Amino acid sequence: MQQSSIDHALVCARDIMTAHLCTVRMDDSVLVARDQFDRHKFHHVLVLEGRRVVGVVSDRDILKRLSPFVGNRLMERPQDLNTLKQRIHQVMTRHLVTIGPDDLVGEAAKIMISERVSCLPVVDDNGHPLGILTIRDILTWAAGALDAR
Repeated sequence: MQQSSIDHALVCARDIMTAHLCTVRMDDSVLVARDQFDRHKFHHVLVLEGRRVVGVVSDRDILKRLSPFVGNRLMERPQDLNTLKQRIHQVMTRHLVTIGPDDLVGEAAKIMISERVSCLPVVDDNGHPLGILTIRDILTWAAGALDAR
């Protein structure tokens, strides 16, 4: 049983990250990101400039910026629809906190807590995306580790 605990302590980001990524560009519209969220049921998309990660957009970021009348045919006005035309660079989180694929999950969790973020892009040495580590990934891993014990 002790060996199992040691193995779980050495799990790296690459072992539990979500490798399937949704990405947008800085000049894409908020509508593009909203469509990604609806289609893929993710809560975060990475913002790329070229092949480098430069930001993150969450579904909450989008919801905060959209008019509450978008989608309500009785109350929606043209200016409400214009909120969908905002550019990603206007709503994205620019304070980017990333980790490498070999960083330990425990350290990643501590970073998420201290930086108050709900995801960490996993990038290579050039800032190219390899995956994303979310709170859900960590909780899923932790639940499995507890079951294994």
